Parts: sequence; C-alpha cells; structure tokens
Amino acid sequence: MGLHGESLSLQVRIESLFAQAELADKAEARDAFFALRQALSDGDVRAAEPDASAPGGWRVNAWVKQGILLGFRFGVTVDQSADHGKWPFYDKDTLILKKPGLESGVRIVPGGSTARDGAFIGHGVICMPPMFINIGAYIGEGSLVDSHALVGSCAQIGKRVHLSAAAQIGGVIEPVGALPVIIEDDCLVGGNTGVYEGAIVKERAVIAAGTILTGSTPVYDLVHSRIIKPESGQPLVVPAGAVVVPGARAVTVGQGKEWGLSLATPVIVKYRDSRTDTRTELEAWIR
Repeated sequence: MGLHGESLSLQVRIESLFAQAELADKAEARDAFFALRQALSDGDVRAAEPDASAPGGWRVNAWVKQGILLGFRFGVTVDQSADHGKWPFYDKDTLILKKPGLESGVRIVPGGSTARDGAFIGHGVICMPPMFINIGAYIGEGSLVDSHALVGSCAQIGKRVHLSAAAQIGGVIEPVGALPVIIEDDCLVGGNTGVYEGAIVKERAVIAAGTILTGSTPVYDLVHSRIIKPESGQPLVVPAGAVVVPGARAVTVGQGKEWGLSLATPVIVKYRDSRTDTRTELEAWIR
C-alpha cells in the first residue's frame, strides 16, 4: 500500500476510535496507538510538518495527537522501575522508554536522561544528562539536547539545533488542533530559555539565554523598527536569523508608572552574521 497509504489508513482508524471516546474497543485502540508510536519513532509520521501554505509554514496533524491520547486513555499503569527496583517508576504500559540502539548514531550520555518511545531522534543527536524528550517530539539530525533541557510532547526541533542547558521547549497534546512549538534548522536556543504555546522559531535564529517566548508574546524588532505580534488564530513567528535577547519595557499605565515597573519582553537586536555564526559553533569538537 506504500507509506502514504499506510499513514492514511492509520489516520482513519485513529480518528474513528478517538470519536468513540471511552466506548472504543480497548484492544483495537491500543493496537492503533502502537502502530502510531512506531511510525513516530521512525519519523514516518509527525505531529506537525512543514507546509508552505499554512500560517508560519507549518501545519498540525491533529489525528496524531488524537492517537497519542488513545495511548494515555487505554494504557494501564504498571511498575517500570529500573535497576532491579532501585529507581522506582510507575507509568502507563503504552508509554515505554525509547532505546535507539547503536545503529541510530544517537549518543545518550550516562547520567539520568529519558526519552519516551514515540519520539523521533535523528542520527548524530547528542543527549546530555539529565534531559527529557516526550512522546511525539521530533529531533532532527545533528542536534544537541543539553543538560536539564526539556523537549515537550509533539515539539518539532530541526537539524543542527543546539538546545542549551535548562532550555524548556513546551509541549502540547490538547487541544489536538493546537500547533506545537517549532524550532527550525540551525537555531541556537540559549540556557534557561523557555519557548511555549506554539511559537515558531525560524531557521538560524538565536534565542539568547533567559529569553521567554510564548504564543502571545510580542517581539520588539529594533533592526526593522517593528513589533512582531501573533495574528488572530496564528502563531508567533520569530524571523529567520533573528538574534533575540531578553529585554524590558516600561509600564506606563496605572500604578506601574508611579512605581517604575517594567515588563520582560524579547527584543531582536540584530540578525545573524558571520561573527554570530562563529560564536554559535559550540559543539564541533565534542562530536
């Protein structure tokens, strides 16, 4: 039937089972989830994918998130403790850990990292401990997920992306139509950074340490003298090559002005150039 045909058939099955809610046949729902989990792990199916016709260049595959929810609903909580019970864990039997194997080319450095099966982790990805990658996430080849970094459910990370220590990439399963966070190819996401609520960071952008981006965050572009705001029903899009740093803007209403308050806000201070590229080549020697 071919890959496209198989995916379409799986989509039809999942949509039907999801519509039946708790009345769905348990065995059939679990079987559909297991097929989806394998397809996600292999990178054959994605929770969101590039689409030039969609806002921000990405579209959501809502049926994929419906399938993941089947895995939660029809899973049974079991003992998943590690090291002969010395590390106690209890989770749904449908949500097992990913074991990429040596042939995947993925490096998972010892120290307590976890990735759920149903996440795609591309060749050459480096996972520094401890970090966590949730189900439905996609990590492109050659990327680095640093210590204490989180890649939430269904988040899409491109190729050669550096997620620095304690970077938090938010996830989303519900509502099923919501766009997950997108970090495109060759981006640098600095330490203690948070990207949430379906924000899109376009290719080669640099998000400096401590910057917080959400789906409703206005970004002040000093270079082009504009304020980038998400349009109604559309995601926030950080432009390609933008260098975004944490900033502040004064509160000019109410007691805020009298008290001298300011609100944190991301600011684009420049667009990527050769000097920035040199500074972001951080992991060439550790591969």
